[in-house]
Amino acid sequence: MYEGHITDVSGIRVGHASDVQGKTGVTVILAPSNGAVAGIHIGGSAPSTRQADSLTPLHIVERIHAICLCGGSAFGLDAAGGVLRFLERNGVGFHYGNMTIPIAPAAAIFDLNFGDSSARPDADLGAEACECASADFVPQGSVGAGTGATVGKLYGVEQGMKGGIGTCSVESKGGLRVGALVVVNAYGDITDLSGRIMAGARTSPQSLEFANAVKALKEGSAEPRKIPMENTTLAVVAVNARLHKIMASRIASQATVGLGRVIRPFHSPVDGDLTIVLGLGEKVYDPTRISLLAAEALQKAVMNAVMSADGFGIIPSWNDTKTRSATP
Repeated sequence: MYEGHITDVSGIRVGHASDVQGKTGVTVILAPSNGAVAGIHIGGSAPSTRQADSLTPLHIVERIHAICLCGGSAFGLDAAGGVLRFLERNGVGFHYGNMTIPIAPAAAIFDLNFGDSSARPDADLGAEACECASADFVPQGSVGAGTGATVGKLYGVEQGMKGGIGTCSVESKGGLRVGALVVVNAYGDITDLSGRIMAGARTSPQSLEFANAVKALKEGSAEPRKIPMENTTLAVVAVNARLHKIMASRIASQATVGLGRVIRPFHSPVDGDLTIVLGLGEKVYDPTRISLLAAEALQKAVMNAVMSADGFGIIPSWNDTKTRSATP
């Protein structure tokens, strides 16, 4: 496991709420009460979001107060209502007269085909995640929005493996610190830094042998199942640096290089991948330097997610197959 959490960046708190029976959940990233400058990069073809337009450079809102990541596909975006309710109750948001309007973008993964398809995160679960938020240790694996996450779905979930949620942080000279949190629900296989497959598509539902999705797709040696838009990697990066929205969005775009190193294939037509970057500092750093550190934190967070995952006895996890490997 790689060390560090996104909460190592001062001002960030993270909370999970899990529906273990339904195999879904919510993860909330809370910014300081005065908000954080944020930007977004959407690289997937099938994102499921709410209020994501507030993260774009042309939107008048400069700061956001929370991010809600959830399972349940479009239904799960209801969890964001509970996050807004929590923030409003605590006086966090933009103040207009006697009103408080929080900004809390949300993004969902499709996990309805893993657990109980009728179980979807709601506003109460979103509020619960906020109540649990802490600036300390962040649980990883099959918790919160990662509860029902799966990976390696070349041949569908039944021949895939368990994904989850992971986090990591890295620090550089001069006090620059970058933290990442990733919900890994990818179509592609997950590899380590050497390219060895850690978790991915298997040759059959009964087998622990990796099919090697990249090789199979490149060679045309296997016909992939016709998969609907049921895959997504949701990534959040926090940095203790002064950013503006355009810079945050550019860093989000560059940082996805780290995801592509360990998710193969990445940004497929059936993924809804997105990356959000939060700036929480006053010191100015080179944005390329930030991007390189963010890419490193993201790739390590992805590996932490699968190494911490629990298959709940439904499909294998990394812990079931860690003695096996394959090289793309």
